[in-house]
Amino acid sequence: MTERVAACRCGALRAECRGEPVRVSVCHCLACQARTGSAFAVQARWPQDQVSLSGEFREWSRTGDSGGRATYRFCPACGSTLAYVNEGMPGLIAIPVGAFADPGFPPPRFSVWETRKHPWVAVLGEAVEHLD
Repeated sequence: MTERVAACRCGALRAECRGEPVRVSVCHCLACQARTGSAFAVQARWPQDQVSLSGEFREWSRTGDSGGRATYRFCPACGSTLAYVNEGMPGLIAIPVGAFADPGFPPPRFSVWETRKHPWVAVLGEAVEHLD
């Protein structure tokens, strides 16, 4: 079984993910842009029972544009968001793909909130579904 390990920037908070992600997506919503400091976010989701967090974390929640609540888990030392759950996808936990520091990570298959995508961004790849 595949096992991947993600870490915050300082390495104090880690996520061990067992098996393959059930969904890898790019999000262009304004909240993800603010969270990442980039024009979009890329995240992978696993069933919660396949992810183990180790290290201290803090939580912060917000209600998204779609009305669902998201709860973010982040490192209190470096501030990196390492995991989050969303009411709209119960039973799944999302891990930012960049936290794996693995250029060979599986590519996204979904691109969401396309209406907020910067015009210079193009999400390419085989079988990418573009959703609003």
